[in-house]
Amino acid sequence: MGKTFKKPEALSDKHTHYCPGCTHGIIHRLVAEVIDELGVRGRTVGIAPVGCAVLAHNYFTFDFQESAHGRSPAMATGIKRVRPDLIVFTYQGDGDLASIGIGEIIHSANRGEKFTTIFVNNTVYGMTGGQMAPTTMPNQHTSTSPYGRDVKNTGMPLKMAELLSALETPAYIARETVLKPKYVVKAKKAIKKAFTYQVENKCFSFVEIVSTCPVNWGLTPLESLKWAEDNLLPYYKLGEYKIPE
Repeated sequence: MGKTFKKPEALSDKHTHYCPGCTHGIIHRLVAEVIDELGVRGRTVGIAPVGCAVLAHNYFTFDFQESAHGRSPAMATGIKRVRPDLIVFTYQGDGDLASIGIGEIIHSANRGEKFTTIFVNNTVYGMTGGQMAPTTMPNQHTSTSPYGRDVKNTGMPLKMAELLSALETPAYIARETVLKPKYVVKAKKAIKKAFTYQVENKCFSFVEIVSTCPVNWGLTPLESLKWAEDNLLPYYKLGEYKIPE
């Protein structure tokens, strides 16, 4: 009997450093599958930020660059403009992209830079101790909001997919999740669309993935999946927010 399943060539054999229950591994797998299916592994460059994905370069078999905190879109802009033949993507978390890097991502999208961003939103700063992030939910407990996020003092969470889709510049903007297999299938379709638009040199593309952080949420992996589905998905609505004409 022939094999019906195999590891993507774009994914390395390196053992993961991510915490138990973290969904970064699932997202890595989807990106690798899409890169293989599009046949662009030999000309793909990923950009890892400061954050939980700082070691993402270990898990792929194509070129990777490391950027300063929040500056991945700026680095992607430079690489893509100098080498437009390359397939360039940033892989960023919410503390990185939606806080210190918000200027970079907004202006890159507004300029219509033709790279792809995979944005992992787990509503906390994962690597540095679970502090409140721009996407932390109202009343959500974090290490810097032990009584829950008080929106009267800190404002409401940022909805990055909605924010970027409001720009007039053509783009592909989507939000999906990987909490259950049914969601994983849709997430892969969105990621593949995003990279396809780049292969076709059409537009900036951005896929937000609603994720979990069991350790910093103080939950088990199974509890975190349920908490995310019950609390994050009603606020961070899934779907395609912008499709280029």
